[in-house]
Amino acid sequence: MHAALLLLADSRLPAGGHGHSGGAEEAVRTGAIHDLTSLAAFLRGRLATAGLVAAGLAAAACEYGASANRAGWIRLDAEADARTSSPAQRDTSRTQGRLLLRTARRIWPSPALDVLAESLPQGAHHPVALGAAAGAAGCAPGEAALAAAYTAVTGPATAAVRLLGLDPVAVHRLLADLAPDLERIAAITPTGWEALPAHAAPALDLLAERHIRSELRLFVS
Repeated sequence: MHAALLLLADSRLPAGGHGHSGGAEEAVRTGAIHDLTSLAAFLRGRLATAGLVAAGLAAAACEYGASANRAGWIRLDAEADARTSSPAQRDTSRTQGRLLLRTARRIWPSPALDVLAESLPQGAHHPVALGAAAGAAGCAPGEAALAAAYTAVTGPATAAVRLLGLDPVAVHRLLADLAPDLERIAAITPTGWEALPAHAAPALDLLAERHIRSELRLFVS
């Protein structure tokens, strides 16, 4: 495993990841998440849908970065856009991607990252930016997929601790239980664009649209 993968997946990376709950805040508000058992179900569902899609996109971006051009980045980002039904989630993904790319260009300067930033000034989707950053840092596509899958569940898990006052050790036990699934996704995620996963999560879409309209929010998403 490349050491840079740890930096990319670290919530302390100054790219704004700590401000996003991945739908957990609204799920808590509606009662869908209220204890460890419901949180575990939410995390498994998110990993099997949005997490799998993010992993595939990140792996593709990592693989593509070595020979990247403007048209290719735009096409890959369009694939991410097509897999993000909720306008609120699209805006959030682009915001996170823009912040991550800005940080990554300073830490791992790369022509591929420069081309990506210039091609999508409004911000690349977060999984695309994550995969590109992973490639610039020397990671393999499978490692980029692992980072994307990991962040898809750790963000909501951390948010649930803050929102519900859950035992952080117990929540990390839930994450530890997901480790085999994370590794499985990283191992099987295809990088060819024609085989990118497109698993939908309507519940997450609805949560995102409700959350953006909430007057009181602790998290951006």
